[in-house]
Amino acid sequence: MTKEMPVIYIISDALGETAEYVSRAAAAQFSGIRTKIRKVPYVQDEIHIDEILEEAAKEQAIIAYTLVVKKLRNYLEEKAQDYGLRTVDILGPLIKMLADQTGLLPSYTPNVTHILDEQYFRKVDAIEFAVKYDDGKDPRGVLLADVVLIGVSRTSKTPLSMYLAHKGIKAANIPLVPEVSPPQELFRVPSQKVIGLTLKPDLLNQIRTERLRTLGLGSSADYANYERIVEELEYARGIMRKVGCPIIDATGKAIEETASRILEILYKGERNV
Repeated sequence: MTKEMPVIYIISDALGETAEYVSRAAAAQFSGIRTKIRKVPYVQDEIHIDEILEEAAKEQAIIAYTLVVKKLRNYLEEKAQDYGLRTVDILGPLIKMLADQTGLLPSYTPNVTHILDEQYFRKVDAIEFAVKYDDGKDPRGVLLADVVLIGVSRTSKTPLSMYLAHKGIKAANIPLVPEVSPPQELFRVPSQKVIGLTLKPDLLNQIRTERLRTLGLGSSADYANYERIVEELEYARGIMRKVGCPIIDATGKAIEETASRILEILYKGERNV
């Protein structure tokens, strides 16, 4: 006679959410029957498995597990057999199939999805941060950022901020304009967290001229005037020297290359570039 309330023990080296979802989905196929689910997360050794199976045997429970360490999987299977318990390996068969299909060896790292989730959410937070504190919108972001990018207009501050955000780095950026004093917050952060960006005036002139053309404006505007550009660059270098930050000349460099250099500076604590 079938038990009125079957019991499923979920054993996992992480949170056990995967096995729980599968177990509930399977149980939902049997209308009118309630299933008792007991979840045991973060199982890391044989002693813990012994304790769980001893309890599970009292209820003749089904064992559903997500253990990536092969030694623990084998131990659980052997002990469950001794108790006469039925087991379901949620991850093992699929891991084996993927290994056979790809010819690669799995890492067998417990809780790896949680690690990946943390990385994902850190990246999302960094992207939101970059958008919120782009182009000096809110100078308070300077104090919260992992790195602050400063430079004149069109020195790739925004693209670099977004690129770094996808690496999980919270970047704020501040435009430097002679007529507008930089926020005081810029002089309150450690200078090694600030990166000055510059370009050769000829290249900056080309970029700004093309930008004006794209906007349907004439190239004679001060924005693309060569003398004005030289003035802005000199002003920006003065601010960078006052801050005492490293300066990167991004002329001829791809975004990826400049970002790589920024990461090197941040991790190595370099002062001079």
